Amino acid sequence: MASVDWDHVQDLFEQDEIITLQVTGYNRGGLLVQGELMQGFVPVSHLIDVPTTLSEDERQNRLAGYVGRTLDLKVIECEPSLERIVLSERAALAGEGRRKQLFQSLRVGQRVQGHVTNVTDFGVFVDLGGVEGLIHVSELSWGRVQHPGDICVIGDPVETLVLQVCEETSRVALSLKQLTANPWEHMTEVHHPGEVVPAEVTAIMRFGAFARLPEGVEGLIHISSITLPEGIKNLEYYLHVGQPVQVRILHVDANRRRLGLGLVSLLE
Repeated sequence: MASVDWDHVQDLFEQDEIITLQVTGYNRGGLLVQGELMQGFVPVSHLIDVPTTLSEDERQNRLAGYVGRTLDLKVIECEPSLERIVLSERAALAGEGRRKQLFQSLRVGQRVQGHVTNVTDFGVFVDLGGVEGLIHVSELSWGRVQHPGDICVIGDPVETLVLQVCEETSRVALSLKQLTANPWEHMTEVHHPGEVVPAEVTAIMRFGAFARLPEGVEGLIHISSITLPEGIKNLEYYLHVGQPVQVRILHVDANRRRLGLGLVSLLE
């Protein structure tokens, strides 16, 4: 990326300026854009007119239609060491200087409103109105999360809690789970070994199944506690995700957030 003037790009990022660049190409993830002093990438999630409901072919056709056009954009990531420049059309909608205003107003512990712009294996990105924050997968739920897409969907409005703000790196860490009380703190008071409670199966594994209690806490029903009906050899033919069940509390380890369950019966 020899044609890039990195000092110029850094100034654009720090001053939160809107620039106009031409779309020169595209790939599965977004658009390639270029100007006199820079070139970069605009992810699909940062484009205004590419709905998340499009099929893969429809999205590629929509992206192809951008080639040759010019877009008003903002630099949202500038990493010279990685030769990486990421831009956003959504951020440009907020107007110049909006990012700086937001970083000056954001406070740790503050509740903020936003919209989900992207869902990845490691978490959920949220547009706060010109600044994008990340809800790490570990901050999505007090229970086990198989995939962030099970919790949030692109385009959804969401309220989150600010955990960390760093204007220098343009990073905002958010939490969804900390808006609610930690159910593990009272598990030993609410539930005791031997108690039978309703639950819902959330995952099937070779060693058993995970089930979620009404409080949102998940526990493991070990395969050794499950008696399969005659003729059924595989657990996935007996249980399924979403299956309501009755389980017996076997042990509660709130410090390690471990909950042992035994299967009592299936519910209709």
